[in-house]
Amino acid sequence: MHCGRCGMTESHYLTDILVLLAAAIVAVPVFRRLGLGSVLGYLAAGAIVGPWGFGFIDRIEEVRHIAEFGVVFLLFIIGIELKPARLWDMRHMVFGLGATQVLVTGLVICGLALMYGQPLRTAIIIGFGLALSSTAFGLQILTERGTITESHGRTAFSVLLFQDLAVVPLLTLVSLLAVKTPLLEGLEFALLEAVLIILFVILVGRYLLSPMLRLVAVSRTAEVFTAAAVFAVLGTAWLMEEAGLSLALGAFLAGLMMAESSYRHQVVADIQPFRGILLGLFFMGVGMSIDFGLLGRHGVEIAALVLALLLIKSAILWLLCRLMGVAPADSARVALLLSQSGEFGFVIFGLATISGILADHYFHILTLVIALTMAMTPLMASLGEYIYRRMSSKTERCDISTDHIEPGQPHVIIAGFGRVGRRVSRILQAMNVPYLAIDSNADSVLDGRQDGYAVFYGDASQVDVLKAAGAGQASAIVCTLDRVRPAVNLVRILRQQYPDITIHARGRDRKHCEQLLKAGATRAISETLESSMQIGAAVLDTMGILEEDAAALIESIRMEYYG
Repeated sequence: MHCGRCGMTESHYLTDILVLLAAAIVAVPVFRRLGLGSVLGYLAAGAIVGPWGFGFIDRIEEVRHIAEFGVVFLLFIIGIELKPARLWDMRHMVFGLGATQVLVTGLVICGLALMYGQPLRTAIIIGFGLALSSTAFGLQILTERGTITESHGRTAFSVLLFQDLAVVPLLTLVSLLAVKTPLLEGLEFALLEAVLIILFVILVGRYLLSPMLRLVAVSRTAEVFTAAAVFAVLGTAWLMEEAGLSLALGAFLAGLMMAESSYRHQVVADIQPFRGILLGLFFMGVGMSIDFGLLGRHGVEIAALVLALLLIKSAILWLLCRLMGVAPADSARVALLLSQSGEFGFVIFGLATISGILADHYFHILTLVIALTMAMTPLMASLGEYIYRRMSSKTERCDISTDHIEPGQPHVIIAGFGRVGRRVSRILQAMNVPYLAIDSNADSVLDGRQDGYAVFYGDASQVDVLKAAGAGQASAIVCTLDRVRPAVNLVRILRQQYPDITIHARGRDRKHCEQLLKAGATRAISETLESSMQIGAAVLDTMGILEEDAAALIESIRMEYYG
């Protein structure tokens, strides 16, 4: 009898998994094709199959608990890609902007809750619970768009990192408010405890992680190495949770400790599949938590709360970013990207409800508000990008100098100063060909200028930037952007503005090259083809094939590829 029930339970779990996978397989590609991004696709899939959609799945909490590991693996990968030295450079943003944002936003929302008749204890919890933003949504969108290393991406990450740190004192605050203990004493103890635990984990991880991975690597067993990598992530996260801190913070520290390790690339490769699947499940869990019945009964009230929250958080974040010296356009991007409430709000409000601080009715309304603001994140982020493009004025972005180019002298403009753009610049510079490169990543520009390259900060998709670079007198424009859509859009703009100019574009693969050619590129070069041709030529040379025969074969393949 017991086994029968177990079988039914396992069958139920299997059915839930199949339903979730099927919904994601259908919804995500559709939303990506519509240009709405994968996050909205996951949200829609969750809402459709959830208890307030078609009701295929009703165990939201179980799904949410499993899906939390998606955020864990996401933070680990962010940590492993962020070197400790760079984190130290960000300390002013983390503890300056991040701390101020949580404090100011929490106090403002707390004041509004008091105005609407909420008790002080309840108002404090509502204020600081809603002050937190979603690490999962924010970082996923930054990662998906490839902008996490840009100035606004680092600023947003700094805010999110402090919010993760703030979860500990906030959870402590809930407990203190429940028993009416003196706040200051409790918070001081919580902060001291958190600092000591973090230092302990860092020291242990620094001296144990790499030796453990080295020991496993010697065995030359791939699946055991993967198991060791997952163990390192989850083990550190578990230790932090046992100490009262967040899983996500533990995973971030694990990644940070492994950032300098020689095994980091293999670990990232092993972790990525877990991160992708579980993070998608997290977004679906948020979609499943949208109670359409409650939305129908209190639609106007909830809509007003959602709109007010988005406006308040956006306004505060924009103002604080400007006070910290962030450019207006980047401030708008950060403010709108982090305007939602986050996943930790579910935890804080859940604990507050159990502790008797928050009534059940308000708990359901607040969790719905959080879910809806999360669902609005991709749209708010897109609005931020639109405002960013509109605010990129001449004074801010067109500080491009052509003094090194003689008036009327033909030159080359390179759009994008990443790995490819830097190498093209080096070739032109070596041959004394006049050129200038444009990139919207301030760090890339700074590094390039320090190395002696003629690279300037700007958005090459802006007409005024192209004019400032002397596009009208240019012999050719080279588009080296690695993201598909921005590259195609840039080529289209260039062809519209300068019909006769030669445009050389870098493409990822054949499909991307076809899109670039259709948009107006004179020539599109596939990075995958050219690298494979060189490898193939090297292999043929090793095998003793005549150089002339190999060259003829490769050229025929190249002609067939490009049509």
